[in-house]
Amino acid sequence: MTTRARRLARELRRFIRTPKGTLTLLLVLLIAAATTAEDLRRMWPGLIAATLAAAAVDLPILRWRKRRWEFPSGAVLTGMLVGMVMSPHEPWHAGAVVSAVAIALKYVLRTRAANIFNPAALALVGAYYAFDAGHSWWGALPDLVWWVSVPLLVATGGFITERVNKLPLVLAFLAAFYALFTTAAFLGDPSHVAEVFIPPDVQAVLFFAFFILTDPPTSPTRDRDQIICGMLVAAVSYATYELAGVVFYLLAGVLAGNVYEAARRTLVVRGHTKRRTTAAA
Repeated sequence: MTTRARRLARELRRFIRTPKGTLTLLLVLLIAAATTAEDLRRMWPGLIAATLAAAAVDLPILRWRKRRWEFPSGAVLTGMLVGMVMSPHEPWHAGAVVSAVAIALKYVLRTRAANIFNPAALALVGAYYAFDAGHSWWGALPDLVWWVSVPLLVATGGFITERVNKLPLVLAFLAAFYALFTTAAFLGDPSHVAEVFIPPDVQAVLFFAFFILTDPPTSPTRDRDQIICGMLVAAVSYATYELAGVVFYLLAGVLAGNVYEAARRTLVVRGHTKRRTTAAA
């Protein structure tokens, strides 16, 4: 093995040990599992187009910001998530366009600490309005039997959730989400909300909670803040489902949670700045 090859192998091992590297591998595993039930000819064009478009936008921006070439790992994850949620029946360019725009907006819509919105969620909502794109959540393995898909989602999702320390966020969201829909079933027409308790919505909710909600740059770090944010996301998701009935009701919840977290961080930074100024005076 040449020196260059050894260096690349070393960098690859280092990347795999990072949260982004681990998440990339887990998503590849879910994609591989999905290929046993999905039509490959419909899956790959949208998935590859969304991933390459996101990376193509992020790569030169990273080069300009950091003065060196860097693998656009975050953009690759965004493209993969967009491709795994959008329906494979949608035109390939829909995912590519919205993924590219979402990555660009990541550098515009931001606070001093981080970007405000989860790029994948923003892109998927944008696809709904720009292209009337459907969301099949095929990456959540809805076409596999539930006793295979659900344990696989819990195992992979639980692993990355623990890895990025977001377990309180996920548990708070799931508890509040199903508590709200269970209450609605008892107080109203159960058939109106029955779909969220059965496949394929169960798989979509788990995929969302483990792989989209837990995005580190746009989610809280402290346990208390995670619990509050998880409950807020659940409440907004439920309200969007009931009032609007749109396909992106889960994504509407996470975008609301992103706004909450960005506002909270801004207030914290301002508070620290004010205290430092007062102390200096």
